[in-house]
Amino acid sequence: MNLKCAIVDDEPLALNLLESYATKTPFLELVGKYSSAVQAMNDLPDKQVDLLLLDIQMPELNGLEFSKMVNPHTRIVFTTAFDQYAIDGYKVNALDYLLKPISHVDFLQAANKAVQWFELMQQPKEEIESIFVKSDYKLVQVELKNILYIEGLKDYIKIYEENIPKPILSLMSMKAMEELLPSSRFMRVHRSFIVQKDKIRIIDRGRIVFGKNHIPISDSYKQIFQNFLDKRS
Repeated sequence: MNLKCAIVDDEPLALNLLESYATKTPFLELVGKYSSAVQAMNDLPDKQVDLLLLDIQMPELNGLEFSKMVNPHTRIVFTTAFDQYAIDGYKVNALDYLLKPISHVDFLQAANKAVQWFELMQQPKEEIESIFVKSDYKLVQVELKNILYIEGLKDYIKIYEENIPKPILSLMSMKAMEELLPSSRFMRVHRSFIVQKDKIRIIDRGRIVFGKNHIPISDSYKQIFQNFLDKRS
């Protein structure tokens, strides 16, 4: 898979370094480089950019502000010398975060994550066997077959897996997670819970039981859940 990429950085040395990395990467096509977010904002809408390498600390319009204006199709990798910005990067759904000075190896790892993301998105949902979620500044691969249920907590979700006592905590919305999961295998039963259908073993007084945890079924999802039960009864 080939990806179209662009670079935004107000430091000439950093801009040139990232350009050299991009041009040496066979699966990347560099379609633009910009010394400011304002300059990129005027030019990028006319281009289909898959991967954007974006500096955070820039005058006029910083990278975090600009990232919220970028086409949702575009995956963002933040580049910065200030690691305190890391969590802010994930709040705008960045794919990765690179700390300057950026090595060629780190660049390639981020570029490969972008390829994996787009390859995953091209697969029909029913064929997806695993997904990548961001947790503790890393991308973690989660096998769908191992998921019991997902719990939503404001800006975060918890992914509970079979035989693993500690859930995976990820900064993403329930809506985003629901869009990733195949509906043939997963269903929403509450605004705060998504369950894997084939993992349901016990239903007790209108609640799904996973070990010591009881998952409520809200009124707005009761009919959908009942339809599911009727098909399997």
